[in-house]
Amino acid sequence: MIEGIRRAAAKTASPWVKLGIGDDAALLQVPAGFELLVTTDLCVEDIHFRREWHPAKSVGHRCLARGLSDIAAMGGEPVACFLSLALPPKLPQRWADNFMAGLLQLGRRFRTPLAGGDTSTAAKITADIIVLGKVPAEKALLRSKARSGDRIWVTGELGGSAATLKQLYSGGKISPTVSNRHFYPVPRLEVGRWLQKNNLATAMIDISDGLSVDLAHICEESAVDGVINLDAIPTAKTADLSLALHGGEDYELLFTAPKSATLPKRIAGVLITEIGAIRPCGDRRASVKSKDAAGNLRLLRPEGWEHFSKI
Repeated sequence: MIEGIRRAAAKTASPWVKLGIGDDAALLQVPAGFELLVTTDLCVEDIHFRREWHPAKSVGHRCLARGLSDIAAMGGEPVACFLSLALPPKLPQRWADNFMAGLLQLGRRFRTPLAGGDTSTAAKITADIIVLGKVPAEKALLRSKARSGDRIWVTGELGGSAATLKQLYSGGKISPTVSNRHFYPVPRLEVGRWLQKNNLATAMIDISDGLSVDLAHICEESAVDGVINLDAIPTAKTADLSLALHGGEDYELLFTAPKSATLPKRIAGVLITEIGAIRPCGDRRASVKSKDAAGNLRLLRPEGWEHFSKI
């Protein structure tokens, strides 16, 4: 497996990676005027995926997509990734090969070379991905910069990933096609970079734990309240409102922008939708509220989807 990773890394190149696999550490070069972004995600069998549901190629894709989505949420551009992979001794080599194929294919699409990593054995498949990115100095999009009067926006449609999991739990059969965002989510890197470059977003986060949870993170970090219009939430055709609010792993972007900002209907071909507004914090604790068609406000408690909690 070590040689397989070495061969895979040798096929990728980046001007930011001066030296990849081959020495005790990789050597990276970040251009002057930029800051380095670092994110890490752990992917564990039967916690984040099941072999009987998720093809190995999908698992590899999802593993890297999680980190790339974090880079997108900061308005950054990926530089390189590092993979530590532990596999059961009796796992077929074909599974490992397909995992790497899925990860590397997504890496090539977004110019994210595999620059190093490690391998070991474990009772269950365990993958730790580290993704590095760059962003112009002092220009990273943070969770803490939302201000009263800002409008709340989301990309794409919500709830589709959780709807797929719900169907799998019920015994349904779903073909793991590339078009299904649960199996093959596409990180919104182009959208994040466009918002950062044009100085339009004030705060941003990726929707990995669910809209209600991730908006609460922005509100807490910014010390504000968020009010969302339930009828404005772009819900996937396969999902209901509850899944759109609380389902996770859509890996869309949730961001705030000034009321005066003029935003297009699509950014990099991706639909963006205004779903609410930021208000001053009503008490000592930031909160998220929902507004129905009649204008009634209710406290919206964060209820992120707990993937594989039934195991």
